[in-house]
Amino acid sequence: MHYSFDINRKIIHIDMDAFYASVEQLDHPEWRGKALAVGGGGDRGVVAAASYEARKYGVKSAMNNARAKILCPQLIFAKPRFERYKEISETLRSLFLEYTPLVEPLSLDEAYLDVSNYPSATLIAEKIREQIKNQTQLTASAGISINKFLAKIASDWNKPDGQKTLPPDEIIPFLENLDVKKFHGIGKKTKLKMYHLGIYTGKDLKAHTLDFLKAHFGKSGQYYYEVVRGIHNSPVKPERIPKSVGIERTFNTNLSSELYLEEKLMLLAQSLAERLQKKKRAGKTLTLKIKYSDFIQETRSKTGAHFLATKGVLFERAKELLYQEKLKNSVRLIGLSVSNLNTEKTKPTLVKKIALKKQLLLPF
Repeated sequence: MHYSFDINRKIIHIDMDAFYASVEQLDHPEWRGKALAVGGGGDRGVVAAASYEARKYGVKSAMNNARAKILCPQLIFAKPRFERYKEISETLRSLFLEYTPLVEPLSLDEAYLDVSNYPSATLIAEKIREQIKNQTQLTASAGISINKFLAKIASDWNKPDGQKTLPPDEIIPFLENLDVKKFHGIGKKTKLKMYHLGIYTGKDLKAHTLDFLKAHFGKSGQYYYEVVRGIHNSPVKPERIPKSVGIERTFNTNLSSELYLEEKLMLLAQSLAERLQKKKRAGKTLTLKIKYSDFIQETRSKTGAHFLATKGVLFERAKELLYQEKLKNSVRLIGLSVSNLNTEKTKPTLVKKIALKKQLLLPF
């Protein structure tokens, strides 16, 4: 059979199940089996993660806390403990590196692994999930296929605590029957636009020409044209470089004066400087994010010739952005981020090889 995509790669996407919430339930046995949300800021804050028990009520990440409470009155809120999550994430990273140096972390709780050198990616994924459970008492799901796009879709298929393999001969039928909203990279707005154009499934998407997709979706049209045919050549990048370092805060009470915001900016500048120092980073572009009480959001940026990293310089530059133009409304959130970083590449970690028994090998 002829394939238009590369069948020689074997990519695994590992995704921890309800990671933040699961860690809290692990460390607090009294919360196990109960609806739990990780988040802060009272009613004005947002849900960072929700347990599967909470998801049954419609509670999900990025949801306003007040809305979450309406949907699930018995919902337990836990403050996030990122140091704890990072600790477990480091354990996961070390485990992945036992199998391959080609590990691309996407966040604390998910990563891509290139295991093309192994006869069976399916078996490797099973072994990794088993080790995760043994070492952390947490569960993970996995997707296995020939590229990152397909592996990420597959990892969501049998959640929680499951996995799905998409071998080469099943890719096209799978994609043709898939609702376009399941395609990684197609958000709510794009989904609705596709539906309006009569594009509901991968088969519908595949029926359109490249010119048509570019005309309606711009540069993304090329991406949609390729992925619906199983083509996604982006390699697993073990030296994935962060493009920015940032921090933001939601206020308990809306602030309507720049003078009040100055005090908050000072605190943000201090926290941002500490993060930059910890990561040994500096950047030439500073961006101020402002979210108003009506949830309209704007950003103001300035790029200079020199790198920014210290509290004083960050604060002075942030003030310039704050007074760049008048506020359009009272403010509920502000954020500061530094980009155009002085990022240095690091050498990949050496790993030990894992022996596999021939009789256990699977075809993919």
